[in-house]
Amino acid sequence: MSSTSMSSTQQEAKEAINAAMELFHRRWMLRVIWELRDGGLTFRALQAACGDLSPTVLNQRLAELRESGLLHNDESGYRLTPMGEAAVESFTPLSRWAVRWRRSMR
Repeated sequence: MSSTSMSSTQQEAKEAINAAMELFHRRWMLRVIWELRDGGLTFRALQAACGDLSPTVLNQRLAELRESGLLHNDESGYRLTPMGEAAVESFTPLSRWAVRWRRSMR
């Protein structure tokens, strides 16, 4: 195999990370996921937690998260699925880094 060719596993990983970055790059997406990290919220509570997020955009993001298998809703509100919770867990190292970075900027 030449150094410029990718194995099928490498190609799959590349495509998967690109799809995840595409999803997470959408405006407000990470914020919505982050606000659900401690449990379910109703639509209004989630909108309030996100600040200036319009109801239209929140509905779009919630639909995208449901379609992506990261979120579901039930009688108590919107909740992350196990895959959504795994996404939040993957943000934990970034969160620790962000705290260190912000402190270094003071």
